[in-house]
Amino acid sequence: MRVYLSIGSNLGNRFDNIKLALNKLSQIRNTEVKKASGVYETEPIGKVEQPVFLNIAVEIETELNPLELLSELKTIEYQLGRIHHERWGPRIIDIDIILYDNVCINDKKLILPHAEFRKRRFVLQPLADLCGKEIDPITGKTIEELLLSPEVEGNVVKTELKVTP
Repeated sequence: MRVYLSIGSNLGNRFDNIKLALNKLSQIRNTEVKKASGVYETEPIGKVEQPVFLNIAVEIETELNPLELLSELKTIEYQLGRIHHERWGPRIIDIDIILYDNVCINDKKLILPHAEFRKRRFVLQPLADLCGKEIDPITGKTIEELLLSPEVEGNVVKTELKVTP
């Protein structure tokens, strides 16, 4: 299955945190990291009084089902030192499943596509780098179309930083 992830960090060495997360993603069984977007510096959403983030989007191919993949991603976050203090709070690393093929799930543990991604520029802009023509299975709109919506929040600035899978 083709899956798109969002990875962000706003504590410690943000860029190194993202590179470490990418490295660990490549070690997940039956999973291959295919492409990574450019690196964006992004303002926090929700709880805004915290350091700015670095964010990327990543395309992977995996044979894991959505809940198995979620478990692996939570393990990576834990290994890199993520502590869940508060919703939308600062974090060493955050890895979210945004799109999992055309799968739609609304479960206590996982909502796919990601429930908030359509309103978040820090997710949509890096995704547009990778898959601007990809269609959201809920709205039928492309990532590029979603990015133009007036509901999209946040400012993003593309950096010179590069990551390679």
